[in-house]
Amino acid sequence: MIVDCAVYRDGHRAQGPQDFSDALAEARAAGGFVWIGLHEPSEKEFDHVTREFALHPLAVEDALKAHQRPKLEVYDDSLFLVFKPVVYEPESDSVSSGEVMVFLGDGFVVSVRHGEGAPLAAVRRRLEQEPELLAKGPTAVVYAIADATVDHYLDVATELQTDLEELEAEVFSPDGGGSRNTASRIYRFKRQVLEFRRATGPLGPPLTRLAGVGASGPGVPFVNEKARPFFRDVNDHLTRVNDSVEGLDRLVTDILSAHLAQMSVRQNDDMRKISAWAAMAAIPTMIAGIYGMNFEHMPELRWVWSYPAVIALMVVLEVLLYRLFKRRGWL
Repeated sequence: MIVDCAVYRDGHRAQGPQDFSDALAEARAAGGFVWIGLHEPSEKEFDHVTREFALHPLAVEDALKAHQRPKLEVYDDSLFLVFKPVVYEPESDSVSSGEVMVFLGDGFVVSVRHGEGAPLAAVRRRLEQEPELLAKGPTAVVYAIADATVDHYLDVATELQTDLEELEAEVFSPDGGGSRNTASRIYRFKRQVLEFRRATGPLGPPLTRLAGVGASGPGVPFVNEKARPFFRDVNDHLTRVNDSVEGLDRLVTDILSAHLAQMSVRQNDDMRKISAWAAMAAIPTMIAGIYGMNFEHMPELRWVWSYPAVIALMVVLEVLLYRLFKRRGWL
């Protein structure tokens, strides 16, 4: 559905016609632009927008189906950008991502949002409170969306870092992360990092092009050249986020390896203890088994001190074995 449609002139929102084509014509005549925001539009709802703004059918198909990687596509009459805003849910300590598609052309911006996270109403309000920035045209809208998306990445990275520290403390606690749920928690956290990485990693090349960095940057149409320093700032923030995500991924892998190593060491300790107690139980069992045989001619059977001597021998052997295993750390 259409969330908002507005015409902007000289950095201020202006009253304009409700029809898309009339609003676009009026905005271009006045040197302004029109910004249309949609949320999960149907094919029928988006068909009118496609005709009025001459959007490329391949980009329209991507915008309707969603599930796209962050990217930047250049067409004859417009740019098509995909952002993946990420939302951290503290109740479940999980990361979920949405999608924001942006069509940028001569005098218009069309934003299409999928998912409940990262609504663009706050971005629009922020821009309307900064007329100097909004006066730079449609490029300002793309910058504001990119900046809000990447800034939220930084917040999510901080939350994930906190979760990782808690997980690390659990694994390296005195009990060695002995809970059965520790391994599953580590695996779930790694999945969250992977989901986060899918959103942040592919966004690097599009922002590099918008910032005019590298050989492919200067050729991006419909982007105000004066906005390149702003995109470079966003790109720097994204680089920090990607470095943080890379660090999180490495650390959680190391934590998983440490947890598995601790579990292996604990199992070895348990096996040593079991083996030591089994060896201590084998001595009296063997002696009792020998003297339990019903042979008539066995030495010491009729000796008065046979029973206490055998018991004393068992005790002495058990004490010797216990001290030996204790000294070697098996008990």
